[in-house]
Amino acid sequence: MERKGIISFKGNPLTLFGNKVSEGDKAPDFVVLDNNLNLTSLNNFDNKIKVISVTPSLDTPVCDLQARRFNAEAAKLSDDIVVLNISMDLPFALSRFCSNAGIDKVKTFSDHRDASFGNAYGVMIKELRLLARSVFIIDKNNIIRYIQIVPEVTSEPDYDKALEALQKLSS
Repeated sequence: MERKGIISFKGNPLTLFGNKVSEGDKAPDFVVLDNNLNLTSLNNFDNKIKVISVTPSLDTPVCDLQARRFNAEAAKLSDDIVVLNISMDLPFALSRFCSNAGIDKVKTFSDHRDASFGNAYGVMIKELRLLARSVFIIDKNNIIRYIQIVPEVTSEPDYDKALEALQKLSS
């Protein structure tokens, strides 16, 4: 399913494709690779609140800022909350990035192999084969409670809104 008019890159409109999800929906499963090439799915985080920070590529300045911000926030969260970063970056690049940037609280995953997450959550950018910058918060019962798709790919997410939604869910 293609959707236009939702995001742009430097003002140029882009097309999202994949399944459109909404708040209140059962979170679709997905399969991504961890930094050691192991398959990981949504089910690996059952009974946890999941904050999924989606970035086009961690090797870019805005994605770097997003990963660092969520890493800093993750250090303050309870053990029943997990913060995941999903991008199309290769697992080797993710591992290198995390080592160099000191990312140790956010778990990074690669969707490069099958675009499973991008298609399941409707954030695959057709023209670039990258994921649209976005944030999803999924409760312990795997219900989507918050969605933020950032309209301009080169802009950061609204961290305060995402953290406010997380606070409401975890209190």
